[in-house]
Amino acid sequence: MIVITGSAGFIGSCLVSKFNSEGISDIILVDDFSKSEKNNNLVGKKFINKLERSLFIDWFKINYSKITYVIHIGARTDTSEFDINIFNELNLNYTKSIWEICSENEIPFIYASSAATYGLGEFGYDDDESKIDLLMPLNPYGESKNDFDKWAIKQPKSPPFWQGLKFFNVYGPNEYHKSRMASVIFHAFNQIKNNGQVKLFRSHHLDYKDGEQLRDFVYVKDLVNVIWFLYSTKTKNGIYNLGSGKARTFLDLAKATFSALNLNPKIDFIDTPIDIRDKYQYFTEANMQKLISVGYQIPFTSLEDGVNDYVNCYLSQNKYL
Repeated sequence: MIVITGSAGFIGSCLVSKFNSEGISDIILVDDFSKSEKNNNLVGKKFINKLERSLFIDWFKINYSKITYVIHIGARTDTSEFDINIFNELNLNYTKSIWEICSENEIPFIYASSAATYGLGEFGYDDDESKIDLLMPLNPYGESKNDFDKWAIKQPKSPPFWQGLKFFNVYGPNEYHKSRMASVIFHAFNQIKNNGQVKLFRSHHLDYKDGEQLRDFVYVKDLVNVIWFLYSTKTKNGIYNLGSGKARTFLDLAKATFSALNLNPKIDFIDTPIDIRDKYQYFTEANMQKLISVGYQIPFTSLEDGVNDYVNCYLSQNKYL
């Protein structure tokens, strides 16, 4: 059996769908299932059982012999939360517990790290493990992810196969429940639907014009394809970037959303809030050579194609993957 944590959430539920499409349904789902707004993400999915997040570690210690692989997507991801104790409990220590059980019992392990570990990109966006100690995340969420990465690469005992994946700006179906933490594309679609226009943050950096701030946007369908590849091939252990490898502007994103709706762009700019302005990232772009070097060859979806698919096949129809 395979364990997928965070399985009722955005990325986790899309991953369950991917595994089902590959003929795999012997899956244990782990999440906080008390949050009813996520229930629709699991409609039609095939799995064996659901376990509450708070009960999983104790269950795993007893039932490890039944598990052949763990994919740990679940985490506290709210970048506006500043209580480090919450992140230490749910991100850092929880993941350590899973790692240790997997290591002791030789169970392969994939876990979600984050591009938030790179901070303002002072040392670039290369998944070079020798640079991890230098990174300066901008918030407790990023710190918790970086703290685990640092801990993992120093462990004398590890799972037989393991990969940590630094997710960049992921967008796509099944994020309806994420509210303000949903992707910019989700919010752009709803702004157009409700007001006929999109509001983007104005640039407060001399090197960037309004709307030309750059991000590496990656479609969730590409992300789960990468996880499936790593699961299937059990390639080289380590920490890998998982983005599209191509930075695009927020203007590109907004225009692609209007285009998907066959509308002319109507874009306005608002000031970036003072409380996040000094920590605002103006550029992120994943260096994807490490993943390519271990054999991943599937091209990533362009922003235009990904937005068009997301808007017309999911958002416009209120459908799930």
